[in-house]
Amino acid sequence: MAETDETDEVSGTVRVRRSTLTSTTALGCLLLLAACGQGGAAPTEDTAPTPVRAAQAPAPAPLPVPRGDGSEVPDDFNGDGHRDLVLDDLVKAQSHTDDAGIGIVYGSSRGPVPGTRQLLTPKKYAAPTDGQLPAVFEAEASCDLDGDGFTDLVVTTDPPYDGQGRPPVPLQLLFGSPSGPAGRAVPLTVPERARYGNDWPERPVCGDFDGDGAQDLVLHASAGRLSHLRGPFTREGAPSAAGAPLPSPGEAPTGPAADVDRDGYDDLVVRASAGPGKAAVVRGGPDGPARTGVTLPDGVDIALGAFGRGKALDAAVGAMDGTAMRYDLPAAARGTLDLPGSALDAADFDGDGLSELVSSGNGIRILPGRATGPTTAGAVTVRPAATGTTQVLTTGDFDGDDLADLVVRTYRGDTQDTVAVYRGAEKGLVAAEAVTFSTSAFLTP
Repeated sequence: MAETDETDEVSGTVRVRRSTLTSTTALGCLLLLAACGQGGAAPTEDTAPTPVRAAQAPAPAPLPVPRGDGSEVPDDFNGDGHRDLVLDDLVKAQSHTDDAGIGIVYGSSRGPVPGTRQLLTPKKYAAPTDGQLPAVFEAEASCDLDGDGFTDLVVTTDPPYDGQGRPPVPLQLLFGSPSGPAGRAVPLTVPERARYGNDWPERPVCGDFDGDGAQDLVLHASAGRLSHLRGPFTREGAPSAAGAPLPSPGEAPTGPAADVDRDGYDDLVVRASAGPGKAAVVRGGPDGPARTGVTLPDGVDIALGAFGRGKALDAAVGAMDGTAMRYDLPAAARGTLDLPGSALDAADFDGDGLSELVSSGNGIRILPGRATGPTTAGAVTVRPAATGTTQVLTTGDFDGDDLADLVVRTYRGDTQDTVAVYRGAEKGLVAAEAVTFSTSAFLTP
């Protein structure tokens, strides 16, 4: 989810859900977790280097962040050519204490390096509003907004508001640099002409919606309107241009964006509301995301991927009783899968140009891609070594081998968790965990 910072560079596929960066997220012949779906089989030496592990015990102080020169790799905040991992949900020292902040684990040629990490706290990195620092500091989207080769982070905050009239903009921008996000965030400027009604400007989605090569932002405005802020953005947080709000088929723009119809303009999914329900693909163009394409059926989650029935991207729309497929968007030939889909992702783990469909609503199952679409025949299950509740955090090429990897979190309450990275390989996702660590490492100063 070729690629914007919101579309996986390896696969051209994306995960569609309100982003906590998992950011924004295809393809593969028979997916094998080791040998023919046997999840416990040992990986071969050439596909699974010795795992990098970090214990739940107190972690050593973080290593210096490698300095980069800029790159076009998604989620590369220090510009060294390696994808970095954003973690928006960190464990706490004790239950019921404040959130620790946003974590970044920096990448390498072997994937994320837990020792090379950065903690972004509102105390150190947020911009104050009327002299007050926010208590909320959550990652929402990531892309290179100023075009300097370093990925930038869009965060949401809770500025003071008395409930009268138009609320302030809660979004702030943290700009990347050779050492990652280095200074305080700046408030995002949403010009008055781009606002509508008295809703909070929220749900940012990155993408090149007008096809000029610069990353834009789309926000929810109000009453079925979208604000389209054209990039590049200044270091003061202002867009290069912004017009009147655009009519929209729903209230909840959802990323990551993708050029689903291959016309050179990024498109996005807009949901009727923030919860389950109908959605539609809104197509980009010279005037931005102003054209409503196909309407999608009711669902809980949506994943876009090259699932196999046409030249354009396809959509998987998950619900508790099954998953509806819409092929070759926006034409949208129909199909169904006997697979509950309350949480869906798509990624190319074996590099064959077809999407595997990842379902993680109740356990993590991966459906192999086929020319006729994903199939439950040969589906495999990912079973993390850690015990607890599992969720897919993101997919993407974290080790630079042009194959997508899978990042999974297993948590056991507010104070314990394990993050595991599974590497893609030509024979499918490697069953062994290549990297494991706990987000408790971010509690170390």
